[in-house]
Amino acid sequence: MPTMKDVAQRAGVSVSTVSRVISGSDRISAATKERVRAAMKELDFHPNAIARSLASKTAGTIGLVVSRSPENAFANSFFPEVIRGIGSVLSKHGYYLLLIMTDDPEVERAQTLAALRSRRVDGAIVTSSRVSDPLFRHLVEEKRKFVLIGRVLDDLPVSYVDNDNVKVGYMATRHLIEAGYRRIAMISGATEYVVSLDRIEGYKKAITEAGMEFRKEYLVNAGFTRESGEDACRKLLALEEPPDAIFAADDTMASGAVRAILKSGLRIPEDVGVIGVNDDPLASMMRPALSTVRIPVFELGVWAARILMDLLSNGETVPRQMVLPGTLVVRETSSARGLFSA
Repeated sequence: MPTMKDVAQRAGVSVSTVSRVISGSDRISAATKERVRAAMKELDFHPNAIARSLASKTAGTIGLVVSRSPENAFANSFFPEVIRGIGSVLSKHGYYLLLIMTDDPEVERAQTLAALRSRRVDGAIVTSSRVSDPLFRHLVEEKRKFVLIGRVLDDLPVSYVDNDNVKVGYMATRHLIEAGYRRIAMISGATEYVVSLDRIEGYKKAITEAGMEFRKEYLVNAGFTRESGEDACRKLLALEEPPDAIFAADDTMASGAVRAILKSGLRIPEDVGVIGVNDDPLASMMRPALSTVRIPVFELGVWAARILMDLLSNGETVPRQMVLPGTLVVRETSSARGLFSA
């Protein structure tokens, strides 16, 4: 297997010159670069990521921060899909991923900052935003390169890619109202996350705009898992005046709600309508098929990675912020009172 020394001998240059060519240094003349590249091609020499990292004094690795425990992170389709989008971009740029996965905010903050400060990673993509989290302020103050999937409540200059989650919550609830449901409950994700607060805001907006009363007992928090969605739905069905429709803040919780409703002997969508969010790959295969608001999850990952690559390669300092739209997909779980399109 050829080495950098072999390439240097073939090109008639020093090993350090080969290293600089590999790292993309501007201090090497075009003619010398051409000789080195020709030698690399003749010898079939392909510098691996480690060699490139050593040559360019970068880690060649991006930190991916997932604010979930390892046990729960992949119980929900969102994270595998967003990681697939991120990976599709980073692989083209020769970057590896370092996964930082924990549901403890303090551990997450310590591990993320340590990875960046020690230069084990060149930048980071953070996949969730907590309501009160000093991580982002630390990252901004230390001028770290990072992109958030989500948004921050604080007025911080942060690059992010997000959905309009207020509109997502509004769209889902408005659909149930237009389909004829009147006692509409919501199964929310944990309210420590900004995405949960935004979808709750959209739910409340649609309810009050329609002249309906917001009922506190109709808002139940769960944990973005099927089991927590099922438990939350059971509590709602046990109310003295149970809801006739449920908006679950993601499809995984919605699938749990569907299971609880069917176990109770009620019919979907005749007795209780259900709608989720994300358009999980299993949503269309469920029986009854799940209505949802489709989120471009793969694209969230793609754009987060593209923005981070620009921050790293161009030295951009102005935050870039992008909001991707959601799309209503009506299926069988909310069609009883009239609508079924997919």
